[in-house]
Amino acid sequence: MDVVFLTFILVLSIFLGFELISKVPATLHTPLMSGANAISGITLAGAFLSAGATDPDLGKWLGVAAVTFATINVVGGYMVTDRMLSMFKSKREGEK
Repeated sequence: MDVVFLTFILVLSIFLGFELISKVPATLHTPLMSGANAISGITLAGAFLSAGATDPDLGKWLGVAAVTFATINVVGGYMVTDRMLSMFKSKREGEK
C-alpha cells in the first residue's frame, strides 16, 4: 500500500480516537476500561501466535516485544480499573 494512504489512515484513526474518548462521561470510564482490557487480551493472544510462528530471528524478537507490551497494557489496565472501582467502595468506621 502507498505510504501516504497508510499515514492518512493513521492520522484519521488518531483524530477519531481522541474525539470519541473526549466525549465519554466520567461514569463510563470504568466499563470502557474493562472492554479495552478484553481487547488487549485478544492482542496478547495474537502476540503469542506471532512470537511462535516465525522462523527468522527478527520475527521472534518482534513477537517477544509484542507479548511484553501487550502484557504491560493488560496488567496496567486492570490496575487502573481496580483503582477506579475502589474509589466507589464505602469505607467503614475503623478501616483505612
